[in-house]
Amino acid sequence: MKFGRKISHDLYTEWRPFYIDYNLLKRELKARTTSHNWNAADEEEFTNMLEGELDKIHDFQKAKTLELSNRIRIAERQVRKLVSEEFTTTPSPTRRRTLEPSAPDSEDPEATRKRDTLEQDGGSDDDDTDNEDDTLATDDESTQSIDALEEQFRLLEEEVATLVADVHDLALYTKLNITGFMKILKKHDKQTPTPLTQPFIQNYLEKRPFYKYNWDAIIVKLSRLYDLVRTRGHPVQGDSSAGGSQSAFVRQTTKYWVHPDNLVPLKLAIMRHLPVLVFNPDKEFEPKDAAITSIYFDNEDLELYLGRLEKTEGAQAIRLRWYGDTNNTQIFVERKTHREDWTGEKSVKARFPIKEDKVNAFLCGEYTMDEEFAALVEKGRKSQAEVDNMLQLANEVQYAVLTRRLQPVMRTYYNRTAFQLPGDARVRISLDTELTMIREDDWDGRVRTGNNWRRTDIGIDWPFDQVLSEDRELFKYGVLEVKLQTQYGQEPPQWVTELVNSHLVEAVPKFSKFIHGCATLLPHRVHLVPFWLPQMDVDITKPNTGFMSVSRPHTRTPSERRSSGAPTPDATDPDRAAYAEPLSEGEGDEDMDLAPARDEGARIGLAGAQAADAIAYREKHLKERVQQPGPSRGRSSDCLPVLPAPPTTPAPRPPRLRTLSIDPLVPASTFDERFQDRLRAVKRANEEAEANAGQTSPGSGETGDDRVLTREWRAPLGKRIAIPVRVEPKVYFATERTFLSWLHFAIYIGTIATTLLNFIPSNDERGLLCAALFTFAALLAIVYSAGIFVYRAQRLRRRRAEGLYYDKYGPTMLCAVLLAALVTNLVLRLSEIAEG
Repeated sequence: MKFGRKISHDLYTEWRPFYIDYNLLKRELKARTTSHNWNAADEEEFTNMLEGELDKIHDFQKAKTLELSNRIRIAERQVRKLVSEEFTTTPSPTRRRTLEPSAPDSEDPEATRKRDTLEQDGGSDDDDTDNEDDTLATDDESTQSIDALEEQFRLLEEEVATLVADVHDLALYTKLNITGFMKILKKHDKQTPTPLTQPFIQNYLEKRPFYKYNWDAIIVKLSRLYDLVRTRGHPVQGDSSAGGSQSAFVRQTTKYWVHPDNLVPLKLAIMRHLPVLVFNPDKEFEPKDAAITSIYFDNEDLELYLGRLEKTEGAQAIRLRWYGDTNNTQIFVERKTHREDWTGEKSVKARFPIKEDKVNAFLCGEYTMDEEFAALVEKGRKSQAEVDNMLQLANEVQYAVLTRRLQPVMRTYYNRTAFQLPGDARVRISLDTELTMIREDDWDGRVRTGNNWRRTDIGIDWPFDQVLSEDRELFKYGVLEVKLQTQYGQEPPQWVTELVNSHLVEAVPKFSKFIHGCATLLPHRVHLVPFWLPQMDVDITKPNTGFMSVSRPHTRTPSERRSSGAPTPDATDPDRAAYAEPLSEGEGDEDMDLAPARDEGARIGLAGAQAADAIAYREKHLKERVQQPGPSRGRSSDCLPVLPAPPTTPAPRPPRLRTLSIDPLVPASTFDERFQDRLRAVKRANEEAEANAGQTSPGSGETGDDRVLTREWRAPLGKRIAIPVRVEPKVYFATERTFLSWLHFAIYIGTIATTLLNFIPSNDERGLLCAALFTFAALLAIVYSAGIFVYRAQRLRRRRAEGLYYDKYGPTMLCAVLLAALVTNLVLRLSEIAEG
């Protein structure tokens, strides 16, 4: 879609006059370049037009953000006023329960318990002498008061939903306008002899950087307001330290990439279900509060990098982390240890605090944490068991740094927005933005850290322009982490299911900031790269699925409202995709469960007749579904080879080649009925698409719903892509059993050869020849099996998935040698009998 049509389609109608007038600028540029040669006067007038548009956009965004902040502040005051009025009514506990949020998200046991503790007593149980009529009148007044309060809360809910939509649209407003400026500047430089892009960015855009607005502060305020309204002024209270008071914790994490265009919509969508976790609610939010910086350690052999990349058992990552700017004197020393599933243990992260001025001495072995930890026990802050664990961790980290010669290698910086109910870690979501990796090592002769544990020339001034470009890596996506703690067999929340299946995220299992930084900033030392590195050049944007979309509380016509996305589908829709986390090693189902329907009798363990009856019943059932009229028939077509549905929007799209999708679980009889028709339809559609392809410009189309799956990833020159391989002890045992089986067979052949040698006359040349052949077969089997065993053991230690794990030559060769020995023995003995 052309950008002129896109901005007209995506803009918010009420703000139409305040968008960049892209079509006017394009017409003006075309008129001046076609009527005469471009001159200095044209350049000046066009620049003034751009400056006028920039001033209009900058002033509108500034006024709108101030307006949103004021509206949020006013709404907070209204909520607190309603809460105070609610307490003055002093309803009874029975009536008090009617004043609960209407949103389904509020059905949280922690929130319910907290609200129950804040309920006021409705009166003493000794007031039995009151008049019954007075009691009924008081009940009626209290009920009316509660209903009025609930109605006011509902109005506030609509106001908050409008605020969320306004923030979403303002972020989209910023994106569309900066895109418009970049496109018109590019078009100007292409059609005129005078370049304008860089001068305009430096002299105008940098002075009015509306596109650099940080939405975190307003999202935190909006989240606090949303939580107040949702919980009717009684937000869930708990430990907001988010791990600050914990020394060891275990989490199951799934990671995703988020395109920059989806960051604000994603935050707003999550905020409707989980509040933004604020460490200090009494403090006004500052951008530095979200900053997290870590220094990762490794040696020149990149031992820790390779261990984490290949997921070896016991692989460690050691880092020093602090929150906020560099003035923070509390540093956390953390160690992450990877555990394989077969060990029965979980990967764990443990840490302990240390003062910043003691870090260098601790890393050099000149300072220990004994006295500092003992003081924690004396002050009653930690128990003796916790201190013992922390002391053991400190000693092990210090020993590893000294013996493995670990040095600061990589710095990671990012701003984190965490979503979590305080004190409830069942669902915790964090979104890291402005992710940057920076080199900290001195291995190339350039002094960066020197004798210090971190660089002193940088702080949290993203994007770190003072650092050389080859020493920093600006990650272009946000990183979303979804941490779930559910009981066995319990499904995740419905909104989490919608989130991970939405167009806002792209699953990247086992993504690591440390691994990515080493792979990109140390190319001369790294020869093994992660699997996601070749995907960095692939566009991860997806068509809008309709899940997690932000919409206004009142339904409007499409012409009035287009920028909030499609409405969220009904939660009861059976066709919606089920929750499916990206699988890593060892997390998938067994092959037997995922096998196709071929060999169904062997798969399900039934006898031949029973399996045939089951297949016949299933085919009959599918045919009945296909023949059913009405809406159910449309769903039955999911079992057939189906073509993608044609686009329903009136916007023109370029023709695309259609592909044939085949369900391997469809019975053969049902599949054959319409297979030829589907093939002919696909052929006609592809021919029409190829015929019309030349009539559409290459850059004028939108990304369709058809996605291409490719497995032909190529590593950079001289590199290998590391694919995590799960190697359990039973794999080694299987290799040993195979070797012992070969030896067992060789012993039998060797026994035959030994028998021939011991029980035949010494002058029997035919017998000696046969014994020699059987001895050769036995020795060949022993040597070959030993070589294969050593080869496989080495490949397993190196975690290589490819190799001679399937031996298709060895058994054949052994059988051929043994057959030759037997035939030779038979021929020689028959010839001896014939001669006699």
